Amino acid sequence: MSKRSGLYPRVRVEGGGRGAVSQAGSVLLVETVRKSGLDTAISAALTPWRKPRAVHDPGKILLDVALAVALGGDCLTDVGMLRAEPGVFGPVASDPTISRLVDALAASGPKALAAIRAARSEVRGRVWDLAGASSPAAEGRVIIDIDGVLVLAHSEKQDATATWKKTYGHHPLVAFVDHGQAGSGEPVAALLRPGNAGSNTAADHIETAQLALAQLPKHLRRGRQTLIRTDSGGGTHSFLDWLSRQGRWLSYSVGMTITDTIHQAVLKIPKKAWTPAYDADGTERPGAWLAEITDMPDLSTWPKGMRLIVRKERPHPGAQLRFTDLDGLRLTCFATNTKGGQLADLELRHRRRARCEDRIRNARDTGLRNLPLHETAQNRIWLEIVSLALDLLAWMPMLALTGKNRRWEPKKLRLRLFSAAAQLVNAGRRSRLRFTARWPWTDVITHAIDRLHARPKPG
Repeated sequence: MSKRSGLYPRVRVEGGGRGAVSQAGSVLLVETVRKSGLDTAISAALTPWRKPRAVHDPGKILLDVALAVALGGDCLTDVGMLRAEPGVFGPVASDPTISRLVDALAASGPKALAAIRAARSEVRGRVWDLAGASSPAAEGRVIIDIDGVLVLAHSEKQDATATWKKTYGHHPLVAFVDHGQAGSGEPVAALLRPGNAGSNTAADHIETAQLALAQLPKHLRRGRQTLIRTDSGGGTHSFLDWLSRQGRWLSYSVGMTITDTIHQAVLKIPKKAWTPAYDADGTERPGAWLAEITDMPDLSTWPKGMRLIVRKERPHPGAQLRFTDLDGLRLTCFATNTKGGQLADLELRHRRRARCEDRIRNARDTGLRNLPLHETAQNRIWLEIVSLALDLLAWMPMLALTGKNRRWEPKKLRLRLFSAAAQLVNAGRRSRLRFTARWPWTDVITHAIDRLHARPKPG
């Protein structure tokens, strides 16, 4: 009787195998592209950049890079993982061809960006229609979160500068549509800025909001049913005036800096005027209170209908207090133009803006940890590629997954679904992927594919 030595079995390794497909679970993303009509929309949008007698379609090239980024790639050459599996991804362009396309799109500047964004907006409306009750706008309302993100640069890149955190890189503004507690979120704007760009630059917030609204269905681009949420970086006169302008009438929930005027107003709040705040589950939160101070400071220069709500709470252990805090309690403030409603509900809605931080963290894991190209125009195209990848990672769960699986973040999707290997079987002019029954999430993959197949074809 032979005994095995070591903790793991010894296996012989050799090349030359056939029929096995790595990253076979990414067929979920490919099918999402097909059912959403993203392939035809991007192809049509990039037709002006297709050269005569070109072998590869520019839309297919861009989507291949986006798929590689969705699978964990962080540079253009990572598309090689798709090139190795033509049975799933079809013919994939060479690295020089991809680089030439990115350079051509970058040279076209706003024209190329507008074409890609218009295609994404068109497809987004179709995906939301397909999703039905799972759509973020199923109840006739939509929430857009705007926030800044620092992208570090470890080499000389155009517009990379010192940041306010004493690092070096870029400081883009991004916007995400919140899917609520049942889902994740999808990107609707990414504005590339130098590293020294301000956190509260009103013009940049307005441009980001314009890009985000252009991604929504037309009936959601204005009106109270669309809520814009930001941190205190958006709490400026110009931005709130723009949101409240007649004919636009957007709702907002925006963080405000605790100025001396606000601090003096808080000191005048009677003790009985404070009401308990809510926890994330809607229950009263011990040690946190709310009050409205709209009538105390002079708000005549601010948009009509703006309300100011302050929160005081016991700081977390180890947290440092600021000069503007009160009696050992941390003070925060936000502004909203929502009429009525309990203060606790309005404040909880604003605090859920923190979900945007999760979206940014996922974006960092999906190509936004660094900008791989040198020129700013090239990196703007890269941001659109990252946005396409994040779109697919949001749309696939929305259309194909249910329950807790829909909330899986990109890292978990890659580990459990996309990385699954399968056997490619060609028979009767059809190709089939057979996943091993031993893989714990094979049923999740097959059920998701069935749900995607059941969706109607585009057009």
